[in-house]
Amino acid sequence: MLRLEYAYWLLAAFFLAAAWVNARERRWAAGGFWMLMAVLFAGGDWALKANAAGEHRPVQIAGACVLGLALLAPGMRRPAIAERDPQLRLADALRLRHRLFAPALLIPAVTVVFALADMAARRQGGSLHWLVGTDSPTLVGLAVACVVAALAALAITRSKPALALGEGRRLLDTLGWAALLPLVLAALGGVFTATGVGDAVAALVTAVVPVQHALACVLAYGLGMVLFTVIMGNAFAAFPVMTAGIGLPLLIRLHGADAAVVGSLGMLTGYCGTLLTPMAANFNIVPALLLDLPDRNGVIRAQWPTALVLLAVNLALMAWLAFR
Repeated sequence: MLRLEYAYWLLAAFFLAAAWVNARERRWAAGGFWMLMAVLFAGGDWALKANAAGEHRPVQIAGACVLGLALLAPGMRRPAIAERDPQLRLADALRLRHRLFAPALLIPAVTVVFALADMAARRQGGSLHWLVGTDSPTLVGLAVACVVAALAALAITRSKPALALGEGRRLLDTLGWAALLPLVLAALGGVFTATGVGDAVAALVTAVVPVQHALACVLAYGLGMVLFTVIMGNAFAAFPVMTAGIGLPLLIRLHGADAAVVGSLGMLTGYCGTLLTPMAANFNIVPALLLDLPDRNGVIRAQWPTALVLLAVNLALMAWLAFR
């Protein structure tokens, strides 16, 4: 049986390897940071089960690890890790050509296969529980897709697994703590929802927006996703808040909008905000640093026209498809 927990263990092993290499290079802050990440990923499921059983110590240990991450993050520095010779990389790119895109394309392809298989099983009155247990088939599919893509990349390039581990560690250390931003912000969105921020948003929108008009609710939801994403830096943080405050009570319940359309296009609308904000450091600031761009906001300046066009298209599609 494929379980999501196995993917977390695999990530924990990767973080542990990165921690070991950094410790050998006497980069203690980075080594300690990735070691704590390995502990959190390896023991997360155990901590949740223990907390459900009334034992709170594992959760307290996890909280101490999170505090440790916050203390170690300022001490992490971008390492000067040697890369392959540019001429060798160019020669490999010319030899492999478009085959280089195959591993990246396999990730969404395999994930979609799992999602469609789950939908087909549900239509027949069954499920994929025999394969994934109680876990989400889509998330399990994503984990399997990443493994398949890594194996495909090794096969296409005829490289050894050690190279994949080394290059993965190089990218991880180059990104540093910013690699965790999507994960942290997604958790923050859940915290906001649990503390009633979604209800406050719903009350504000109801007082300002003419909620009896479906189009007004679409605009409030889409623009709210963009604004909250710009503030928080990631659509993962905005989605639970705006969906709980506007999408679910106003669009789906009040106007009968299709939940799948609202959810999918709402998230895509939030991604438009990601293209516009320096708060999305892992997307917009770190690449500028990696490429040594003279303008640290150069990525955002190049993206904002695309973001506005996509925003208009997503809003139009939501207004058209959600009520069909």
